[in-house]
Amino acid sequence: MGLLNKLFRGDNEAKEDKVLPWIPLNELTQLDSIKNQSDTKTQVIFKHSTRCGISRMVMKQFVDAYNFTEKDFDLYYLDLLNYREVSNEVGYKFQVLHESPQLLVIKNGAVVSHASHGAINALDLNRFI
Repeated sequence: MGLLNKLFRGDNEAKEDKVLPWIPLNELTQLDSIKNQSDTKTQVIFKHSTRCGISRMVMKQFVDAYNFTEKDFDLYYLDLLNYREVSNEVGYKFQVLHESPQLLVIKNGAVVSHASHGAINALDLNRFI
């Protein structure tokens, strides 16, 4: 019956959502910690616009494809609309022009890779573990 249930499952049935080990990025002081911690562990920041359909789609794809653990990266989530000041400071501190959605990979205090829009999901994070 398991196979039949999978084949004929109604679209209204809720799928279990995948939960990533997000760390909310909502304070300016966290940026110094991220920079310092990147000396020993890769830091990743996902900048998301909660009002943008493209950002929502890219984030969903990112979440679905993400197969790393907390041991691999510290994964920060930045709601750039609610934390505009933090978003602006990310650009200044790490010398990256603002885009949305945007993913930044930080090692040894500097951005070693970044991508925006659909290119986020093409980025091979395995290279940065």
